[in-house]
Amino acid sequence: MSLSAHNKLARKLAYAPVFAALGDETRLLLIAKLANGKPNSIVQLTDGTNLTRQAITKHLRVLEAVGLVKSIRAGRESLFELDPKPMTRLRDYLGLVSEQWVLTLSRLKKLVER
Repeated sequence: MSLSAHNKLARKLAYAPVFAALGDETRLLLIAKLANGKPNSIVQLTDGTNLTRQAITKHLRVLEAVGLVKSIRAGRESLFELDPKPMTRLRDYLGLVSEQWVLTLSRLKKLVER
């Protein structure tokens, strides 16, 4: 494998943990709650769910590990906020993949219509 191909593969694999983190319904709910742009406490994020604060904290740590969430201290309390940069990179990556599929399907259509 060439160095260029290896680098491309490494970049693609870097997205896998973010996709895995987003593959959980509870974490998607947390992302939606944090999308308001305001830092939220564990209590605020637990509100409206049947999950414990410990369960929410566990999910937040997963999101934090992949860079989607940042925690900040406010006195004795931790507040969590969304970091949109990884989502932007995912969107850009999915845009590239989408373009590749459009081109591939276009070539297939031309081949089939011959």
